Amino acid sequence: MSAGLSWLALASLAALGMLLDSLLGEPRRWHPLVGFGMLANRLERLLNRGSSRIRYCAGALGWLLAVLPLTLLSYWLLARLAMRWPAAAFAGHALLLYFAIGLRSLRDHALPIADALAAGDLARARALTARIVSRDTAQAGPADLAKAGVESLLENGNDAVFGALFWFVVAGGPGALLFRLANTLDAMWGYRTERFNAYGFSAARLDDLLNLMPARLTAFSYALLGNTRAALHCWRTQARLWESPNAGPVMAAGAGALHVLLGGSATYHGKPEIRPALGAGNAAQGQDIRRAWRLVALTGVCWLLALIAAGLLELFFA
Repeated sequence: MSAGLSWLALASLAALGMLLDSLLGEPRRWHPLVGFGMLANRLERLLNRGSSRIRYCAGALGWLLAVLPLTLLSYWLLARLAMRWPAAAFAGHALLLYFAIGLRSLRDHALPIADALAAGDLARARALTARIVSRDTAQAGPADLAKAGVESLLENGNDAVFGALFWFVVAGGPGALLFRLANTLDAMWGYRTERFNAYGFSAARLDDLLNLMPARLTAFSYALLGNTRAALHCWRTQARLWESPNAGPVMAAGAGALHVLLGGSATYHGKPEIRPALGAGNAAQGQDIRRAWRLVALTGVCWLLALIAAGLLELFFA
């Protein structure tokens, strides 16, 4: 549990942070992560040079320079506020969680894809899907786009929501901020390309480490809230075949919970890849994007209810 915050306080702050996200969504101007991304790009251009060995070290240094000062500064500011204005410190924790999670953003980006597919507007569906995935969508068919939308929702449910909530429980607002900054660097640097294979190694591995427990809690939640037997079977038999140690359990359990087939062929940077199959049942269709969103949203509600229950138990036994 986050040091200095009771379970009841954590539940209240998590509810406030999620409410802010639901009402406001991502800031359209002056988003903190946009500024962080600009900082990360400048660091990368400055440090990512030399031999592979130097780039490995430079990537670790870049991660430290980008993440630690902001995380420690947020911790220091909240600690100072707590000494003089406790209410402002509480609000600060909720605000950091609001900036760290993106549940409404997932909905706002994914559901229009389902709408476009339902309307038969393939060009719009391709353009919308290209905004949320790194795979090529120019030649993608409806089934490919539906699969991409479902996969993005399931995986980013962990990366953009539940991972941040987990670290919020562990370390309050600074914990949620640390997770989201690390996840952002992985999304920017964690590619196995000539440019980032060495430099992005630390960002990718540290994101894996921070996601180790949240991903498995997310996978378990998906399983409980969907087709539990299929989800657990897919998690047990398919997750280890996936390249990512955390995306594998999340997506395998999510696909099983929805009883759809994911994985298979996809094109990245002009090169086709055959990825392990995930899930069971029929291939994903446009309407499954809405089902995936409902699963992610319900998981968020259940995590919040679990925090509230822990707070009430703490209050009862105090």
